[in-house]
Amino acid sequence: MKTILNDSKNPRFNLALEEYVLKYLSHDEDFVLLWQNENSVIIGRNQNTVEEINPEAVKNHNVNVVRRITGGGAVYHDDGNLNFSFVTQLKDNLNNYKKFTEPVISALKELGVPAEFQGRNDIVVDDQKISGNAQSFHKDKMLHHGTILFDANLPFVAEVLNVKADKIKSKGIKSNRSRVTNILPYLNQSVSMPQFKKTLLEHLLGTTDIAKHVYELSQDDLDKIHDLMEKRYNTWEWNYGESPEFSIEKAGRYEGGKVEFHFNVKDGAISNLKIFGDFLGSRDISELENKLIGTRYEENAVKDVISKEPLDEYFFHISVDDILHCLFT
Repeated sequence: MKTILNDSKNPRFNLALEEYVLKYLSHDEDFVLLWQNENSVIIGRNQNTVEEINPEAVKNHNVNVVRRITGGGAVYHDDGNLNFSFVTQLKDNLNNYKKFTEPVISALKELGVPAEFQGRNDIVVDDQKISGNAQSFHKDKMLHHGTILFDANLPFVAEVLNVKADKIKSKGIKSNRSRVTNILPYLNQSVSMPQFKKTLLEHLLGTTDIAKHVYELSQDDLDKIHDLMEKRYNTWEWNYGESPEFSIEKAGRYEGGKVEFHFNVKDGAISNLKIFGDFLGSRDISELENKLIGTRYEENAVKDVISKEPLDEYFFHISVDDILHCLFT
């Protein structure tokens, strides 16, 4: 088994690296990767991004929002979270979550953590989740990856994944919010994240001589990974626009009255928009509705449209910022 020593904390690069190893690297080698992301929400392949995040917290704290190629629910990553990935031959491994979590659980137990496999794809300690896992496959190879909550900021996890009670209806796979905990309090010795990462990698490789198992990425490899990152993981179309079609209702009360937006989002763009409320205005609101239909459901895109309109003629005493607040918080 090979490993790639990756110190990047850029979630877009890290997810592109995973996909590159799965689809384009040697078919004769199995790989195990350990990696970390800076503050990020990682969205499951079949999820509606808007349903999974608290947009206000994401914006205020500059949290990355990136979609992955595997299914499952949304997860939060920070410096206190360690991710592991296996890329291997498909064979009979697909959906065999227990097989890939067993070496991780074994390593945790050696460090004093009473971890166990539970349900379909989780590792738990005292019935609290410390790891969620997901899989994907390409031709004759598969990717299995999971998280390990080492010393993550759990209150912040709750904040960025605490979706407000807007009325959203979609066919996206919704996350199952479980009780979570960190493994740090359970460790039988003082262990830093770098030490834990090294110990886990040695366990997964079955040797302390990690250097013999390292695959060095060539410049050609890196160029292709960056190209994949730019074309997929750096794009709004992938991270938000790939969400399943959904309908949404947003409402807010401002100085000029109450405003309600009822609309669908298809391929990331606003459709079937109707605006209601007790606001006052001199222009037919349907004119603004028509201007917004087809606009990307993204704050800057909507701002660009409404900033060019005589908004006070549609909404007396309701500002551009008010409309953006209503639609995106």
